[in-house]
Amino acid sequence: MADEYELQKISDAQIAEKSALVWRIADNALRGLYKPTEYGRVFLPMTVIKRFHDCLAPTHDKVLEVAKKTAGLDVREGFLRRATGDDEFHYDFYNTSSFTWDTLKADPAGIEENFLEYLHGFSENVQDILFQSGMKFDNEIRTMADNGVLFQVIKDFGTAKADFSPGKITEVEMGAIFENLVSRFSETDEAGEHFTSRDIVYLMTDLVIAADPRVFEGDHIRRLVYDGSMGTSQMLSCMRERLQALDSEADVQTFGQELNPFTFAIAKASALIRGEDADNMRRGNTYDSDQFPGYKFDYVIQNPPFGISFAAQQEAIKDEHKKGAAGRFPCELPAVGDGQTLFALNGLAKLKDDGIMAIVQDASPLYKGNPGKGEDDYRRYILENDWLDAIVQLSTDSFVNTGIATYIWLFDKNKPASHRGHVLLIDASEAFVKRRKAIGDKKNDLTEICRNLITTAYGSWNTGEWEDVAEDGTAVRVKARLFETIDFGFNRITVMTPERDATGNVVKDRRGKAIIAVGDDGNKITDTEDVPLREDIDTFMAREVEPYNPGAWYDKKKIQEGYIIPFTSAFYQYYELEPSADIARRILNHVAILQANLNALFGEVK
Repeated sequence: MADEYELQKISDAQIAEKSALVWRIADNALRGLYKPTEYGRVFLPMTVIKRFHDCLAPTHDKVLEVAKKTAGLDVREGFLRRATGDDEFHYDFYNTSSFTWDTLKADPAGIEENFLEYLHGFSENVQDILFQSGMKFDNEIRTMADNGVLFQVIKDFGTAKADFSPGKITEVEMGAIFENLVSRFSETDEAGEHFTSRDIVYLMTDLVIAADPRVFEGDHIRRLVYDGSMGTSQMLSCMRERLQALDSEADVQTFGQELNPFTFAIAKASALIRGEDADNMRRGNTYDSDQFPGYKFDYVIQNPPFGISFAAQQEAIKDEHKKGAAGRFPCELPAVGDGQTLFALNGLAKLKDDGIMAIVQDASPLYKGNPGKGEDDYRRYILENDWLDAIVQLSTDSFVNTGIATYIWLFDKNKPASHRGHVLLIDASEAFVKRRKAIGDKKNDLTEICRNLITTAYGSWNTGEWEDVAEDGTAVRVKARLFETIDFGFNRITVMTPERDATGNVVKDRRGKAIIAVGDDGNKITDTEDVPLREDIDTFMAREVEPYNPGAWYDKKKIQEGYIIPFTSAFYQYYELEPSADIARRILNHVAILQANLNALFGEVK
């Protein structure tokens, strides 16, 4: 395990090094011409292009030879793609230009014309990414050329340190580099919105696989994976990597949707490089422009944005909500200012009947919303359908863009018999290793030992505690508590306080009904009580209300059923307070010591 930890650190260092290199090239070449927040318009496409170039470099001559032989043939496309590899693997893109990075660098005077010719030598699917659907890169080429910096950028990307070939950088590492660059170059305050570090993604993939008893059914693993807020598609890459580590011949097809044009373009480019169907990466707002209607997936994995308003899509979402069970948003809608649960509902709607989803959410879906409204109805929906399998609380400072507590919600649409009617809450807030250097708000890492401890707790499916020693020698702990689903439910009742006369007796009207007391503010005196679903309300009233408010009653017509997941209180540990006499003795002892010290310094003080 220590060896893997060291390899991970080497990989992280390489990612940081490549990302820093690109930033330095950008800063050297573009300072003054572009604002730092605008660098991404140039250097995200440039990094994509260099990755494409370095992937195709070993077969460049072969592709040129095939291009000559197949000129004019209708079936030329297939020959050119196969020429980029062999029978085992080839890319779904190619470049028929005679230029390489070396020959581009050899002609500074013709750099604009030559570079454009090189780019237009790419297959149409790559040109679409660079010039049309995502990056609109031709404008930036013209700007750089007109200001005399294009050649310098090409030259700097042609050094040995800027080698982005698959032999040097794996697809998952490349995905991390892209996400790092998106975070650095983002033009908005939500820089980390597109960035989910690999340690968290790996935990999510491990939990999904651990929850799937059917993963090894058949000769080989076959899974369809979806992310409705994919960013650069890092989560999809990691899930594919994990499944292929279990089965080298696994058939993993990934599908994703993304709103941001640049991150969408990177995701599409990454799919091409992985050898997948890039048309499965689609652009659009998941709220109101579902790109995969009618699709069903084995796995859903995503980290949607928190606190993002859906005001602009509100009417379309309401129309979808009216469809009820036939739509993606069948339960009551959340507050307009935060649509994160809509991503969860979208994911659930796209799962197969035995599908599994892992999704990151903040604390608000645990408790927010009144009975029957917003997030409360979301909880009712998932709990009454018995789809919620487990929730894992991560440590604070686990994400780049936020230091708040975050949670991985694990859903299973076909829970094993032993899990049905139950939900496992896992507190992994003490399972982390401190980073030597923070990345934004991210100060903590989920190392392999931490992830294994969490998946062990999940696999136990029971209340308990687990401890281990992390790779850096620190202690890590995980706690779990198993609940019945009904434990989260309650009936909210409105309790009326009766008016009393001077002797303390309940005042009744002419029909013999007790009159509700009125407070000094002129309002009726009422209160609400949440009665656990598994408890009889009258029994609760007799025990919890009647002794303290004799004659109080509740309105049976106003009972509201709700659900709350009390994560914090589930793991609350009471520590008995020190006896007051012991505290007093300690204070007196401190006073005596202080007095003695003062006397020693200044003589006896009266």
